[in-house]
Amino acid sequence: MATKAKKKTEEVKRPVGRPSDYRPEYAEQAYKFCLLGADDVRLAEFFDVSIQTIYTWKKVHPEFLEALKEGKDRADANVGRALYQRAIGYSHPDVDVKVIDGQVVMVDLVKHYPPDTGAAMAWLKNRQPKNWRDKQDVDLSSTDGTMTPKAAVNVTAKEVKTILKNLNDEC
Repeated sequence: MATKAKKKTEEVKRPVGRPSDYRPEYAEQAYKFCLLGADDVRLAEFFDVSIQTIYTWKKVHPEFLEALKEGKDRADANVGRALYQRAIGYSHPDVDVKVIDGQVVMVDLVKHYPPDTGAAMAWLKNRQPKNWRDKQDVDLSSTDGTMTPKAAVNVTAKEVKTILKNLNDEC
């Protein structure tokens, strides 16, 4: 009798909650969508699930997490490479198509793009934030750590009047 009851409890073990909507093919789809710049919010919209479901899939399905990481890393690398090229300037071959006397003429040429200071600043701010950030740190404390001046200036009302009179006389 005891063995029969034990067998029954082992067989009755069922997962709690609703079955997952996750499918193995989602990993490849997520990878491709991340290559296009998708973030977790856009992935949730694409798969028609909540953002929490995306977080759960990343925890439960390592292949899904890996696909997201690879797709996002590759997309970021492509943008970084393009930003770098824009920051330093670049050239590339091109073809100019013209119609001359009713004839289509194709002329090979090289297009040049000068360095872009905005792209250079964006690159430097991300790569060297301590040296290139917009925010400036200004230390307002004195050498003893307080924010009070070392020597207080005591001026009487009579002295202020004399100083103002002298300034007015100079003007």
